[in-house]
Amino acid sequence: MYPLTQILIVPLLFAPIAYVMGRRLERNTGWIAFIPLVYTLLLALLVAAEVWEGPPHLELYRWAPEAGLTFGLLADGLSVWMLLTINILCLFVSLYSIPYMEHRFHEWEHETGEHIGPQAYGTYYALYLLYAVGMMGTVLATNLIEFYLFYELMLVPSWALINNYGYGERERIGMMYFLWTHVGAVILLAGILSSYWITGSFEISALSGVVGSPLAPWIAIAILIGFFTKMAVFGLHIWLPYAHAEAPTPISALLSPAMIGIGAYAAIRLVAVPMYPVFRGFATLFSLWALVTMVYGGLMALAQDDIKRFLAYSSISQMGYLFLGLASAAAYGLSGVVFHYVSHGFGKCILFCVAGILISRVGTRSIKELGGLADRMPLTATLTLLGFFAIAGVPPTMGFMSKFMIFSGVFSGALEGSAERVIVAVVAIIMTVLTVGYALWTMRRIFFGPLPERLKEVKEAPPLMLIPLIVFAVAALLIGIYPRLVTDYLLPYFLSSLPK
Repeated sequence: MYPLTQILIVPLLFAPIAYVMGRRLERNTGWIAFIPLVYTLLLALLVAAEVWEGPPHLELYRWAPEAGLTFGLLADGLSVWMLLTINILCLFVSLYSIPYMEHRFHEWEHETGEHIGPQAYGTYYALYLLYAVGMMGTVLATNLIEFYLFYELMLVPSWALINNYGYGERERIGMMYFLWTHVGAVILLAGILSSYWITGSFEISALSGVVGSPLAPWIAIAILIGFFTKMAVFGLHIWLPYAHAEAPTPISALLSPAMIGIGAYAAIRLVAVPMYPVFRGFATLFSLWALVTMVYGGLMALAQDDIKRFLAYSSISQMGYLFLGLASAAAYGLSGVVFHYVSHGFGKCILFCVAGILISRVGTRSIKELGGLADRMPLTATLTLLGFFAIAGVPPTMGFMSKFMIFSGVFSGALEGSAERVIVAVVAIIMTVLTVGYALWTMRRIFFGPLPERLKEVKEAPPLMLIPLIVFAVAALLIGIYPRLVTDYLLPYFLSSLPK
């Protein structure tokens, strides 16, 4: 059956179909993207059920044996929920894209006077499917070269989507995004090649052989810099507010919730677990760096008026939480990293999609021009609140348990380490008030207070824009009420993989 192979091959085969059919189907080309993603989700659920009951699911293919290369796909306790989250988000955002991209093309024609032909739909959805394949392949890869190829496959289609369909100075911002993330990927490649020089293998499982080398810290740093650039931690974050703000909104709803957090997953898979003694040596430095990222992103979010830039800086702050969990180097903290990837994915996807609803229904991205919309858009307001609760960690959403696990790991690691890490842990938990603060203040400014005269005729979004958000909100609540759906995969993996 080879389900993991099908998960990658089927959307890949549908990409040229979407491109060709775009001329005929126009806006309905979105259904060509939806169909393969439904199929891959069913396969991913079957694999998840298999992993729940037994050992990891591994598929291996001979690639270039003389060079020591195999093409492997692995679904285990670490990667299953990464795969499910990416698949679910891509599936429902493809539905959301149907009305949104139609609005975007009409808006483009009105602004520029340039006619957008039906082929634009085909190109958009073909690139969309390639982007989804890149993300899913990255979390399944077992070989470093294979991993790098999928990692770059995430970059190229997403750059093209920003460059072709974004807002503002999309070409300049697309190039900034490409250069920043590609330079990070090149540094990652240097670390990968250096590890091969020591271990003689490109298998991810062989990275533990790097630990005894005097070059091990430098190899770990090179690999991590590549991932931290993707995560946009403080100092490597410059590209993110521009790219996420000016990307077409459905792509913003994947860039932030799905793609950047893959950097944290990759840091666990390639460094934190196989090179644990080396990684743990960076714990204090990374804890401080994570705290700065959290606070900087939260304060910058408070200062924004453009709703998409606000959400972009919020994502930087949330990456600070993932980084803090990484820095704990503890089973609970690392489990919380992946769990918070899931909760941030669903919550932030809701919020970016709400930003798109406001852009399409109200016609502005300026928060100060909004207000009182809860009466006109009650369902959108409710979903927005649930999205904010998920990223802020308010029960009963799953964000509560994900942050609880992160901080459990942070405090257990800090108490075994230095006094500085204990101080960082205490300050970090106090700083969670920033997320709640910018969430509730933004809710107040957009949905409550006086309703401006020009907004009195605003109506709720169409069903295709709301149904995906409802699905994400229900998932955030169900997993929040029964977190074992996620933790029963993660905790056994880390408790068995990390040194006792």
